[in-house]
This record gives sequence, C-alpha cells and structure tokens, in this order.
Amino acid sequence: MEHDQGAGPITSSTKDALFGDVHVSLDTREGVVTVDGEGIPSIVIRRAGGTEADDHTPVGTRDGSLLSLEIAGRATLLRPAKGRLTRKSFRVDVIQDDTTYRLVPDSIPGSRLLRDGQHIGDFASDGDGIVLAEWKEGAEVQLVEAAVGYALAVAFGTGAQPMWMLVLDALGDLLPG
Repeated sequence: MEHDQGAGPITSSTKDALFGDVHVSLDTREGVVTVDGEGIPSIVIRRAGGTEADDHTPVGTRDGSLLSLEIAGRATLLRPAKGRLTRKSFRVDVIQDDTTYRLVPDSIPGSRLLRDGQHIGDFASDGDGIVLAEWKEGAEVQLVEAAVGYALAVAFGTGAQPMWMLVLDALGDLLPG
C-alpha cells in the first residue's frame, strides 16, 4: 500500500475489548507514530529527521538504524526485518528487558503478535492509522503488550501476500502483453 508522505497526522481512537480507549496518531510525513490510552503506556516510534520516506511503510522506513522506539519515555530496541518475499521477512521485533515481542504477518490482511513465541493477539491495519485488535483467549495480555501491538501495526501495517502470489505476480510482469 502506498502512503501519502505529504499528509499531516492521522488520529484515531479504538475501543479495545480488554484495554478501553486506545488513541493512535500516524504522521507519515514526519515519520512519527504515537499510541496511548487508558492505562497503557505511551509509545512513540520515530523515523530519524531529515531521512527520506519510502512509500510502502507507514512510518516511512524498515531500516532499523533510522528508527527509534520509546515505551513510557524509555528507549527500547526495535528491529524490523527487511520485508522481501516471505511473510516472515515482514516481521518486526521489539525487545524489552528479557521479553521479545514480534508482529508477523499470517494472512493477506492480518498479523499476529507473539510474546516470546507465544501467540497473544491478532492485528489488522491498512497503514491508515486505524487498527483492529483481537486478543487470544487466556493469553493474559499485559498493558505494555497492547501498546506495542497497536504501535507496530500502525507503524508498519499488517499482513502480506504469500510467496507463491508474489512469484506469480513477478512471472506475470515478465509476460508480454
């Protein structure tokens, strides 16, 4: 999905089934995503100033060296993968203390959030600042995990085509006509 890098901030609010109101702001031009809400810690993902934005990532880049992440004002490690052919190549990892959170596509429109490999929730976002979340029953999701899931879904979008569809598209591009 292409994003209008000249657009100003897009804000939205979602009533999360477990966590109440979640507020999201996406500024594609400046490369800033903010998430906060009722009791969840604030999260800011920011693209380095003066860097050129790509049109395919809402925050403007998948280059981890150009991104910063703060959870409740504390710098936290953010590692987006390059996003190539496989769904797994579109994963994004957040490492906080001894816990690794991963958002990884599992369908064309959606991605799953994992905590140390355990599936805790599902997210859908078209890169327009609007996020839908569904939590796995019995997952005991923490406030920070909700904030991380929303922030990653907004900053990087969700979902990806399976590799076989990408291969067919590439082959189709090679055929004359």
